[in-house]
Amino acid sequence: MTRETGSARDLARRAAAEAVGTALLLATVVGSGIMGETLAAGNTALALLANALATGTVLVALILAFGPVSGAHFNPVVTLAEAATGNFRWADVPRYLLAQSAGAFVGVALAHAMFERVLFALSTHARSGVAQLVSEFVATFGLLVVIRGTARSRPVLVPFAVGAYITAAYWFTASTSFANPAVTLARALTDTFSGIRPADAPGFVFAQLGGAAAATAFFRWLVPHRLQASVVAASPEQAAQEAP
Repeated sequence: MTRETGSARDLARRAAAEAVGTALLLATVVGSGIMGETLAAGNTALALLANALATGTVLVALILAFGPVSGAHFNPVVTLAEAATGNFRWADVPRYLLAQSAGAFVGVALAHAMFERVLFALSTHARSGVAQLVSEFVATFGLLVVIRGTARSRPVLVPFAVGAYITAAYWFTASTSFANPAVTLARALTDTFSGIRPADAPGFVFAQLGGAAAATAFFRWLVPHRLQASVVAASPEQAAQEAP
């Protein structure tokens, strides 16, 4: 096997982990939204609590499971931020973004299939206005700050920090913290509790990209680049190259 072939196969495995992880994340977000709304019998706060707890806890599990393989980004802004700070190869970014986006749509379809819904349906859930956009900026900024700060000081705790932050952000943001472009676009195709109107999705994505850029710039200033720990789990080849 040539080095090039080995590298391509390694990237394929990491991309597959990103796709499967993102699919399971979306299946949880959408599925728990459907289940929560059904069982809450009109109590929106209870439905949101169920949705938030399911999302936060599954993030912990998925990051622990897939982190050693792909870094468990499951989020285009995390991948872009890692590349921007030199912790991830730009050449691998397109494959990760494609895997995350494809996985997100598969996850929505899986949730719908489990609850006997049509595989895709345009959402009618309005999430518009300045407050929603500010919420997404803040949610994404906070997520990147939590990842970067925890990865630098206590990398083993990143899964728990991310899960805790997302659970909290469901409640302290007006948008219920999407904080993920792939998640946002896929949720435009579920007309359920967790959906977002397709017309509102571009604004969310723009705000998320802005929040991620602001967090990346903030940490570049706050912590010298060489001292920043990467949240990405290096591939075997990368680890061998970086080992002392």
